[in-house]
Amino acid sequence: MGISIWQILIIAVVVVLLFGRGKISDLMGDVAKGIKSFKKGMAEDDVADSPKTIDHKSSETASSVNAEDQTKAS
Repeated sequence: MGISIWQILIIAVVVVLLFGRGKISDLMGDVAKGIKSFKKGMAEDDVADSPKTIDHKSSETASSVNAEDQTKAS
């Protein structure tokens, strides 16, 4: 004695009548936004955990710019 298709349809109709289609679609939209933000957060964690590669040319340029700034400030 499982749940038949007719019982599921009756429950679905009652839920739609109680909450309305607008509320249900808003709820599903909120669930989708939550899933997207969760995936984005997980992707940001993966990027933060990965080792960063250092470009030696850019670090040399940055250090020479910092040295020039320090001499100008003096």
